[in-house]
Amino acid sequence: MVSKSQVLSLCRSLLRTGRQYNDYNIRSYVKRRTLDGFRMNKSLTDPSKVNEAYAEGKAQLEVAERVLKVYLAYPPKTKNIMELKLQ
Repeated sequence: MVSKSQVLSLCRSLLRTGRQYNDYNIRSYVKRRTLDGFRMNKSLTDPSKVNEAYAEGKAQLEVAERVLKVYLAYPPKTKNIMELKLQ
């Protein structure tokens, strides 16, 4: 069974990865998706379900890290309206 510290570490890793995105929309999406997923699964008690949810979270972390590498290599040329400074 997965320990509580492993689950918290996974949550922190997902949130940390999400903060590295330059785009406000992607940052907020990753944060919202991470917190919603962990809140949805916080009441799981069956060890097989917990392991399954943990494995899914690890897979999502790998996807987020892979997309981040591509996103940082090829950043968008236009800025989001949330990132523009008022002049």
